[in-house]
Amino acid sequence: MDGIREIFAGMPWWVKWVAVPLLALIVFGGVIASVIGTLIGLIFKVLLFAALVGGLIFIVKKVTGSGSKSSSNDW
Repeated sequence: MDGIREIFAGMPWWVKWVAVPLLALIVFGGVIASVIGTLIGLIFKVLLFAALVGGLIFIVKKVTGSGSKSSSNDW
């Protein structure tokens, strides 16, 4: 680890703070985009599932709640 620090110590600031991160984005950009896309897709599916379950519960309570009041006390 000290060898890497010694190499970077002699470099200009723009190599450490601009060139190296740019190279990392070029090399690993596809992997980073894939991981972020997968996470966003998963979050979207979880939110969609929660909304559908909530809508289903709302519809079932609306339909069954108008018929009898005693069934709502079972919950």
